[in-house]
Amino acid sequence: MLGTRMSAFLKLSKRDLKYDFSASIVVFLVALPLCLGIAMASGAPLFAGILTGIIGGIVVASFSGSQLSVSGPAAGLTTIVYGAIQQLGAYETFLLAVVIAGLVQLVLGIIKAGMIGNFFPSAVILGMLTAIGITIILKQLPLAFGMMEPHAFEIDNGGGLKAFTDTVFSTINVGATIICLLSLFILIYWPSIQYLNKVPAPLLVVIVGVALGYSFQNTSFALINGSAHFVTIPVVSSFEEFKALFIFPDFTQIANIEVWTVAITIAIVASLETLLSIEAVDKLDPMKRVSPTSKELLAQGVGNMTSGFLGGIPLTSVIVRSSANANSGGRTRQSAILHGIWLLLAVLAIPAIINLIPLACLAAILLHTGYKLAKPSLFKSMYGKGLDQFIPFFVTVLAIVATDLLKGVGIGILVSMFYIFRANIQNAFIFHFSKDTDQDNEDGSKVKITLAEEVTFLNKAAIQKQLYALPKTVKSVTIDGRNSKFLDKDVIEVIKDYEHNARIKGIEIILIDITYKKQPQEQFLKRKKVMQKAY
Repeated sequence: MLGTRMSAFLKLSKRDLKYDFSASIVVFLVALPLCLGIAMASGAPLFAGILTGIIGGIVVASFSGSQLSVSGPAAGLTTIVYGAIQQLGAYETFLLAVVIAGLVQLVLGIIKAGMIGNFFPSAVILGMLTAIGITIILKQLPLAFGMMEPHAFEIDNGGGLKAFTDTVFSTINVGATIICLLSLFILIYWPSIQYLNKVPAPLLVVIVGVALGYSFQNTSFALINGSAHFVTIPVVSSFEEFKALFIFPDFTQIANIEVWTVAITIAIVASLETLLSIEAVDKLDPMKRVSPTSKELLAQGVGNMTSGFLGGIPLTSVIVRSSANANSGGRTRQSAILHGIWLLLAVLAIPAIINLIPLACLAAILLHTGYKLAKPSLFKSMYGKGLDQFIPFFVTVLAIVATDLLKGVGIGILVSMFYIFRANIQNAFIFHFSKDTDQDNEDGSKVKITLAEEVTFLNKAAIQKQLYALPKTVKSVTIDGRNSKFLDKDVIEVIKDYEHNARIKGIEIILIDITYKKQPQEQFLKRKKVMQKAY
């Protein structure tokens, strides 16, 4: 039996390898500059960023149940990481907090906390994807045009167009701009060329970028040497130098309360970002597979413990890498694992060659990825679904672009909750009004109110308003609760009060199955068992 399953797995792996191999190269090219940039922004060693990417690819993907998710250092954690390193005073102490954060995530996975991700509305998830796409585009534009040192817009020396030319155009590097535009052209049109498209477009972009960067030397298009326009990773020439790059946590600080505070903060934020990313990646999966979120938390816990122990920074499932993986045709976890292997080989074997890659061509890859996430057609599609979907989507986009990922998602969820509450209140009951044709009640009228399946305290005001707004000609009121599986006590109290007032006024009141209802304990336990099994 085990041999049959292993044979089937190997067969599927071999079938998907050609797709995963191509996608892994794209993810590697996207991940490399991000790993370096996030490490730099976090105040950590540059090697720590690459190490985290390697662990996110090889370790996390090996334990994960998600087929397309790619983990690594997350931009959303840069502020927290930078502040934590400063607060704790030593990088080794911070690494201990990362190890503990991974342990906390392991516990969250064991208690099946991954199901929390299912409570995020689809409109908010799509808004998050779109906002990330826009953010990527905005952040990559300076690199795309070689604007390494942004200048403020100053109106002097004539102002107007001349001021704009002096302050903005003067910072543009023509060589970087040519590389970026040509790279975008290749990314857009190369996949449509038959036979030639077997060579991955991002790989061709890097080759062309390196060639142009070299050929522009000693010309007016020349790129500035060093970290300004090119990738920069550590160059090691011996095993001793490589071993010296690793930093280990200071376990003597285990009793430090600040370490535990930082660890729990990192664990919570990283887990939320991971669950949001997993939910978003599942929406990008053309095979519509559903990732086991609690298992993902376990994998993230193992990854963060490993990263902290070896000197890396916190990692999460990252939507930028994951979306690049999905958009490049990745099918299984092989692509994520391979991208981690490429990062490791890049550090060990070809650091000098990697440092020849212009940032402009990598910016083009990210611009292309960002556009796919934030296509104008998506806005049109969401608007067509109605305002209750479009407004939470649009607010989430604006909030994330204006603030950060978690704050933006929180604002989007609040807006979504408003529409959910409003729909819940409006759908509390069905109202029937008809003229009475009985001979004994010719001048009166009958009203029947059929309660919805779920009637909560949120519906209390709407039902009360409807009952006391009935016309005086009404002689008979029937309230039917047979369809209700849950009927809140507050609502029953409103109905009973109205029954008392109605009888005083001589109105016939008929209550059908108006009693407090709750799920039987057996049914609750059964549903709980099913949910736990699913996650």
